[in-house]
Amino acid sequence: MNSLQVILHGAKLAPLPSGSVWWPDQRLLCVSDLHLGKSDRIARRNGSLLPPYEVRDTLQRLEADILATQARTVICLGDSFDDTAAARSLPEETRLWIARLQAGRDWIWIEGNHDPGPVELGGRHLKEMSVGPLVFRHIADPGAAGEVSGHYHPKAQVSVKGRAISRPCFLVGEVRMILPAFGTYTGGLRWSAPELQRLMAPKAQAILLGQTLHPLPMPIERSLQAQGSPAPS
Repeated sequence: MNSLQVILHGAKLAPLPSGSVWWPDQRLLCVSDLHLGKSDRIARRNGSLLPPYEVRDTLQRLEADILATQARTVICLGDSFDDTAAARSLPEETRLWIARLQAGRDWIWIEGNHDPGPVELGGRHLKEMSVGPLVFRHIADPGAAGEVSGHYHPKAQVSVKGRAISRPCFLVGEVRMILPAFGTYTGGLRWSAPELQRLMAPKAQAILLGQTLHPLPMPIERSLQAQGSPAPS
C-alpha cells in the first residue's frame, strides 16, 4: 500500500497510484470518473470503433484497489458511466462483476453530469454524500470546504530532461481535493486551466500518478495567489 498521506480537514487520506483515494479511518475507497461504456457511446454517436476493453481494464484496477484495502465503503464520484445508455447496455457479465464488487459493502453512486439519474445497478444513488468532516460530490463547489470531487480529470505537465511529460494527478489544496479520472479512456484538463487555478488557489500540490506517486507544488498564477479561493456566489 502506498504510504503517501495528505490531511484534508482533519481526515487522513492516502492517494493511491491507480487514481483512487483511501480513507483508512473510515475503511472508505473513493474513485471518480470511471466513464464505463465510453467506447460503446462513441460507436453509437459517430461510428468510430475503439477497442472495447476499457470497461474490463477499469474494473480490474478498481477490483485490485478494493481487494488491497478491504474497503467497506466505495464511493464512485460521478460520471461512472459515459452516459445512461452505456449503463443500460452493459453486458450481463459486467453487471455480475460489479455486483460481486458491491457484495458486503456500502456502495454509493454519486450523480455526475454524464450520468445524472439512477442506474439499474445495486448500491445507493446520491447527489452528494457527507462523511465526518468531508463532503463527496462530482463537481467542486467554490464555496465548499473539506470537499472531495472529480469531474475535471486534472493532469500535470512537467519537463523532464527537456521532454514535456503529462500525467493524471490529484490536486490537493487547503480546502479540497480533486481526483483524477479513474477510467481508462479519459482525457484530462491541464493544471494551468483557469477553472483549476481558481479552485486550488492559493496553495496546492499536484500528486502525479505512476508506479510511485510524485507530489509537486502546483503552479498558481500570482494574481490568484493573492486572491485565494473564490468566494461563494
